[in-house]
Amino acid sequence: MDRDQLENLRSRDPQKICEVLERFNKKNANLFDFEKFHLDNLWVNLWQAIFNILNNEHLEKLHILSLNTIRILSRDRLSLQRHNIDHDVDCLLKLARLTPNTSLIPDTNCVEKNFTDVATASRAETSDEIETNRIVEALKCLCNLVFQSADCRRRCVRQNVADHIIRRMSSTVHIPCALELFDMKLLFLITALESSVRSRVMIELNGLTYMTENLNEKLHSKEFNEQELDVIVELLKAMYNVISYTEKSPSENEIQNLHLTGVVRELLFRFGAMRGERERAIVSNCINLLVYVSSSCLSELMVKWESEIGTIRVTIFDKHNVYALDVLLNFFHLVVEELENGVVHTDVISPVLTVLVKCVASNRIMRHYVRSIILPPLKDVSQLPEVGTELRNYFCRLQGNADNVVRDLTYELLFLCCKKNPRRMVKHFGYGNMAGLFCKKGMLDCRRVETDFSSDSDDSDTEEYKKNQHAINPITGSFTTSHINPMQGISEEEKEYHAMQLVNVIDKLHRGGLIKPCNIGDDGKLQPVDHILELQNGLIKNVDSHDIQNKN
Repeated sequence: MDRDQLENLRSRDPQKICEVLERFNKKNANLFDFEKFHLDNLWVNLWQAIFNILNNEHLEKLHILSLNTIRILSRDRLSLQRHNIDHDVDCLLKLARLTPNTSLIPDTNCVEKNFTDVATASRAETSDEIETNRIVEALKCLCNLVFQSADCRRRCVRQNVADHIIRRMSSTVHIPCALELFDMKLLFLITALESSVRSRVMIELNGLTYMTENLNEKLHSKEFNEQELDVIVELLKAMYNVISYTEKSPSENEIQNLHLTGVVRELLFRFGAMRGERERAIVSNCINLLVYVSSSCLSELMVKWESEIGTIRVTIFDKHNVYALDVLLNFFHLVVEELENGVVHTDVISPVLTVLVKCVASNRIMRHYVRSIILPPLKDVSQLPEVGTELRNYFCRLQGNADNVVRDLTYELLFLCCKKNPRRMVKHFGYGNMAGLFCKKGMLDCRRVETDFSSDSDDSDTEEYKKNQHAINPITGSFTTSHINPMQGISEEEKEYHAMQLVNVIDKLHRGGLIKPCNIGDDGKLQPVDHILELQNGLIKNVDSHDIQNKN
């Protein structure tokens, strides 16, 4: 932009200003490198010229075009850090109607207005659309500024932006979808980047209640367009930021969480089929919310089944509709496949694992249903547990994941599904795959753990399993075919020679500190020994313990 164009912007000639801005916006729509704007104070001169237009009420027809230009310039983080633009932020807040006495916008629903003629109604509708577009463009600029500049963000906090957004959301005035979308984007950004705003929205503004109710009202719609789905996604993201601040009293959280879980359940019913990226994003963000919901409230994910009541999606188990759990498991199946293909990171799978662990730990029906899906009665044991595309196979492979959080969550989920019975876990996954968990839990000797689970068993064996049970290797958890004895044809002298070679190698490793002989102690964990006799005594003790458990 040359000096003449800047002068045209500084003039009050609408036609000249319009020509310059249209040309600039079209040319720089995808601009992100502002190095040339740092020469001769071009960025700051252009910025000031635009705000002179925005502060001039007589040029309000050019405001939307001017805000498009500001949106482009607000991508320049370096310039935003160099200059004090607090007054300009205030101007944008005013245009976005996020200041005292301006957060409530005129009702844009023309059907409810009493106009004397169609022409007047048409003009009013056009005026409302222009005003809505101006608010939306101002909100886009504010989103950029909040994301790019800590100073701008703090200015928005001081001006109580979150208060005005919550007030606008909780009003009875109809809010256009585009405006609501960028309200939620701005609320998400400011709650994500400013912890003080999260606490204010949660405690002082009771924002989670308003957002939950807003979400519930949206479910009354029969159909959703893409923008309406985007609004739900952004609303869920903002709610996640707010609910992560948990300093409310347990009773207050319990009431909010029950209502929130019920609304999330309806969202999972409605969008659980995950047709398209937007519906999948809704399910993903619902799961993120459930991470912070009290375990005692997760039973709200189920509803008692009554055949006369119509429901969008139905999965009946033990007289309950558990379709929401189906959605969680389907989502897990989807993301674990993508994880193995390198499409997503482990961060995506941690929330759904966390929610599944909380579900099976808090409710018997949910535990039985999840177990029936991920650990059905064994049939084909010819393959290793980690081989295949069933949920059991994916869970088995996750036990070797490098991410400690994912691995521990997987262990805990399977541990609970098996009622903390190590022998069941060996049966489904093999001792080798579960050794890490057993070591951590102090169950290397497969000792039983005291639990509160009911004694009734839901682990019936199939005929195929019973037929091959005698040949299943407990270490690998799969059927082992007969093979030739490797010692066949070897003389006793050769056996003795190889045995001594093995002893020498083990002794060398021991002396080098690479390995250390251990026993399984009274706590079920490994304990180092100093003498061979301790190994012999430990072996006798473990055999006796094993016999006693088998008798029980």
